[in-house]
Amino acid sequence: MQHSVRYIVMFAAAVCVVCSIFVSSAAVLLKDRQEENKVLDRQSKVLSVAGLEEPGEKLSAAEIRERFKANIQAVVINLKSGEVATDIDATTFDQRQAKGDPARSVEAPENAAKVARLPNNALVYKVMKGSSVEALIIPIEGKGLWSTLYGFLALDKDSRTIKGITFYEHGETPGLGGEVENPSWTALWPGRKAYDDSWEPKIAVKKGQAGDVEHDPFHVDGLSGATITSRGVTHLVQFWLGDDGFGPFLKNYRKEAGIQ
Repeated sequence: MQHSVRYIVMFAAAVCVVCSIFVSSAAVLLKDRQEENKVLDRQSKVLSVAGLEEPGEKLSAAEIRERFKANIQAVVINLKSGEVATDIDATTFDQRQAKGDPARSVEAPENAAKVARLPNNALVYKVMKGSSVEALIIPIEGKGLWSTLYGFLALDKDSRTIKGITFYEHGETPGLGGEVENPSWTALWPGRKAYDDSWEPKIAVKKGQAGDVEHDPFHVDGLSGATITSRGVTHLVQFWLGDDGFGPFLKNYRKEAGIQ
């Protein structure tokens, strides 16, 4: 049976309208669940980089929340001064949203990590054992080859020794720059030193193979075939450890803890 052009066009338009309504409705209905899953994923990554979630361990949403609540204390800091912002609720604070709001962020100084804007306030996660801080976890981000990489860097309570690193979002080439999330590569970071004796950010991803932790503490193996991504990781980690990133907060922490 043949149909007129008008019928075909109207039928196609009707199908498009119905599909659009379905997709839009699904997006609205699932928005809260999607946001909740994003929060859970970030909490899981924080637990992982803190060594509180084993590789391959499958935790339920309730277990992630419970373990996070029992071991992690989130605080919001003023990025410039490094002081805790006691008037901001860390449980609802969205750092990326703040960064995108001109009223709550500033243009970043020129930097090798290609960070364009800095939020006035930022999140820090403290790994707690009773009332003692066992580790500090800071969010990190910066440009790789194709994308902005988002992750977390964990520092031991001395604020110099790296406990771990993880990236939870990026668009780097699978098998090359995408290896930033390979457990075999992230396992090379623990024990390395973030700062030198003068508290200057020193950790770097080198081209080729680094030495062991004892003899080459400031370097990590480069990603094979991903020189630009490797360089990007160096730049972004050093940026957030520096004065324009979490440097002021870490300096305050060391002063309070009596770390020279």
